[in-house]
Amino acid sequence: MEPTHVRGSSSSGTGSAEFYLPNYKLGKTLGIGSFGKVKVAEHSLTGHKVAIKILNRRKIKSMEMEEKVRREIKILRLFMHPHIIRLYEVIETPSDIFVVMEYVKSGELFDYIVEKNRLHEDEARRFFQQIISGVEYCHRNMVVHRDLKPENLLLDSKCNVKIADFGLSNIMHDGHFLKTSCGSPNYAAPEVISGKLYAGPEVDVWSCGVILYALLCGSLPFDDENIPNLFKKIKGGIYTLPSHLTPGARDLIPRMLLVDPMKRMTIPEIRQHPWFQAHLPRYLAVPPLDTKEQAKRIDENILREVVRFGFDKNHLLEFLQSRVQNSATVTYYLMLDNRRRISNGYLGDELQEAKENVSQVLSMGKASHVGNSGHQGGTFRNVPSGCIDIPRFPADRKWALGLQSRSHPREIMTEVLKALHELDVAWKKIGHYNFKCRWLSPSPRHGSCSTVDNNVLGSPMIPGSPLVPSSPMVSGSPVIPEILHDHPVPSDGTDHDEPGSVVKFEVQLYKMREEKYLLDMQKLEGPLFLFLDLCAAFVAELQVL
Repeated sequence: MEPTHVRGSSSSGTGSAEFYLPNYKLGKTLGIGSFGKVKVAEHSLTGHKVAIKILNRRKIKSMEMEEKVRREIKILRLFMHPHIIRLYEVIETPSDIFVVMEYVKSGELFDYIVEKNRLHEDEARRFFQQIISGVEYCHRNMVVHRDLKPENLLLDSKCNVKIADFGLSNIMHDGHFLKTSCGSPNYAAPEVISGKLYAGPEVDVWSCGVILYALLCGSLPFDDENIPNLFKKIKGGIYTLPSHLTPGARDLIPRMLLVDPMKRMTIPEIRQHPWFQAHLPRYLAVPPLDTKEQAKRIDENILREVVRFGFDKNHLLEFLQSRVQNSATVTYYLMLDNRRRISNGYLGDELQEAKENVSQVLSMGKASHVGNSGHQGGTFRNVPSGCIDIPRFPADRKWALGLQSRSHPREIMTEVLKALHELDVAWKKIGHYNFKCRWLSPSPRHGSCSTVDNNVLGSPMIPGSPLVPSSPMVSGSPVIPEILHDHPVPSDGTDHDEPGSVVKFEVQLYKMREEKYLLDMQKLEGPLFLFLDLCAAFVAELQVL
């Protein structure tokens, strides 16, 4: 959808800006740039904060930055990823462009590194895992960033990375190469500063290698006040690795900073590296769904809340499916994103898991302990205001979690759903091998179920283990008639579940290496011990797996 055009007079001044932004209450100015400023604002309906870029058209044109602005807007419209800055809507007037974006509270990763000098390895790895996940998402959507650096990596209130500033990004096309020399010299790949052709992803990998070095060392691998000398170092791959780096980091960084782009590590190879795999959060272990698939997954609870504001439900569903940006969809996504941050989304699940020091993922029955490295994670100190310490598990344990089987996936899911049926568990299919389930216990530890409702549908999650599945079961696989359909058990017509009596969970089948399959069950809501009781009954009910 093209940006919304608004007719009227010049919007110079806060009063005029408020005229064009009736759905927002403008607050203080966060920053002033060459052709505009950024203000914090509050969304009137939801009360959630956003950042609004106010870009002056005349200044943009005089500085020949129109293409840069258009490119960034076009790319960010497409993206829905937890570690890429979100764009909610664009409002155009004859004099200004208002870009409503996600509010990121804690500043740049650059300032964070400067303040701490260098980061503890576990903290650096956490940032790096988030960066690689976001970059991989860009590449999957045929976008190369070309200006990755700590200044363009923002931190939210929980110190999670948000990749920003896509002004120098470009769309990749199969069989076509790029040549533009752009980005910051210290983070630019040799082929970029040499003016050679490049495909795209390999230059982002180089920049990520420089960023990882900066995270772990507190300095840049290639640095010189004399630009010709700097370029000479970059082209020759001349840098030193400090002695304090661990063997894993000493192995990974040089593979990313190879001068020859054909030999340089790729994003999939980085993902498989042992150093990267350590402490890898579940939500990052599997690439997120693309934007179209995410748009199809409607959260019914959020939908009902948005409808209460006076929006038409059918129109809202249509707008969400077609990715239209208007006041209704902006309200929906603001509420969805903010709830994910707090509780049930990509990051909230990890934070809750660390806080309780217990996994919310079922390690059912035959979970076998393979080994324990005994590595003790350290605490992070001198954290800037607005960021929090996120506890890590004290040991890098190697677990085989979930139920594993070599049976055909059709057979596995048939037995799984038969067992759920016997236990009076209601389910709703949200993927070919992915079900959301609901079990209602009228009294503690026992009971029957009610109908399924459509609650939080997050991306599939897997337990961190040495047997990391390559991907969820691909769509288009055979669907079992009679059994792989929604199974809402009739209710008594009431809707007054007692608190603590409902357990909601998700079942997902993953394909692993060596033709094995892993069945994972994750609790979404409800008492943990009630969930474990249900899991024990489920394992006992299974005939074969």
